[in-house]
Amino acid sequence: MSSDLTTQGYRRQNQAAWNRLSDGSQFAKVASDEECRDPLNSLDGRGWLPPSVAGLDVLCLASGGGWQSILYAAAGARVTVLDLSPGMLELDQREAARRKFSVTTIEGSMDDLSMLRDETFDIVHQPVSTCYVPSIVKVYNEIARVLRDGGLYISQHKQPTCAQVTQRNERNHFVVGIEYFHEGPLPKVEDTAYREAGAVEYLHRWDELVGGLCRAGFVLEDLREPRRADYKAPVEDFGYRGRFIPPYVRLKARRTPRQRTAETTSRLWLP
Repeated sequence: MSSDLTTQGYRRQNQAAWNRLSDGSQFAKVASDEECRDPLNSLDGRGWLPPSVAGLDVLCLASGGGWQSILYAAAGARVTVLDLSPGMLELDQREAARRKFSVTTIEGSMDDLSMLRDETFDIVHQPVSTCYVPSIVKVYNEIARVLRDGGLYISQHKQPTCAQVTQRNERNHFVVGIEYFHEGPLPKVEDTAYREAGAVEYLHRWDELVGGLCRAGFVLEDLREPRRADYKAPVEDFGYRGRFIPPYVRLKARRTPRQRTAETTSRLWLP
């Protein structure tokens, strides 16, 4: 199978999976009126965003579903949302029209932003989604290209160990059955917590998650592990697994200034 067919295969399968999830799943809950009254606090409980995003250009990357884009628009940003799923983007379009917000929607894959110009955005905000592409390096390089110098990249990713769990044993211990250096799509597993049905997923190691970010031209400013442990949850619940296997990591990074020559500077202003 050629690399092109492989690319089209994982994108097509993930698009179909997320189109299904756009109909009533937990990922298809649009921003509420209460959240829109204080949109930055709804978006950012860690103080990573600037005090105001009014007039800033924001790319909501792989975040269709009518939540993130609507909150940024409510805060006065100029918003573009790019997502692989037309079903998810339809929610953004519907909510923006209902609230009379201006939101640009683009159907596309996070690892190919060729339709976007260099140095277009002040903020790129990406929820958990890089697990659906084989190369996180391509994603980081594309984000580095479209961000302006000093631009902010806020993202959340699945941790490697979360992707390595295959099942539970008879004592409800979690079995790490996928090798850390596994290449290619993740195999089907018995424990499907933190897996989306029908989607193709990939494991990204810490060297890629953090090292790849730095090598793409970013400075890491903060790293958080959201707590997903629930000590009252039954053993089959996500919250029980969260006591032992941290599912996510959040990263705050900033685009470092580019080294410019007179020629590259002049090209920025060409139409």
